[in-house]
Amino acid sequence: MEAKKIRESRAVKSVIISPPDANNLGTMFGGKVMSLIDEIAGLSAMRHARSPVVTASTDSVDFLHPIKIGHAICLESFVTWTHNTSMEVFVKIVGEDLLTGDRTVCATAFLTLVALDKNGNQKLIPPVIPETDYEKKLNETAPHRAEQRQERRCHSKEFAAEFGLISLVDR
Repeated sequence: MEAKKIRESRAVKSVIISPPDANNLGTMFGGKVMSLIDEIAGLSAMRHARSPVVTASTDSVDFLHPIKIGHAICLESFVTWTHNTSMEVFVKIVGEDLLTGDRTVCATAFLTLVALDKNGNQKLIPPVIPETDYEKKLNETAPHRAEQRQERRCHSKEFAAEFGLISLVDR
């Protein structure tokens, strides 16, 4: 399977924030931001895998600055790393005051998505080729994040089992 350049999975989406997107403080709902993050991560993952994908996890969404009504946000995503059937996708959200042109990184997120074949089974995917220093740094640090994900997943399963949310057989 031939490796693909990271830039081949890059996706960009811009949205202007209107009152229905915001809370009573005039800033964008976090859940709305998270929905857009999941959507664009899926687009990047599908571009890389050229197949349907499902979200397996969201590491975190770090909200760094509020996004105000009347501002725009630009979401950029790309696959940073792959492992057999799964891929890590990085998403950066930049807010822009359209009247001044000021731009600020408002949030970042890492997600893991899994490629599926036409029968809904996991599908092998090609590795990625990082080219820029930025891509190389994200790619080099991805295995550590993957380890942390696995640990967190094990803890989540243990927690759910402890409180009867799932049986230990489901592990």
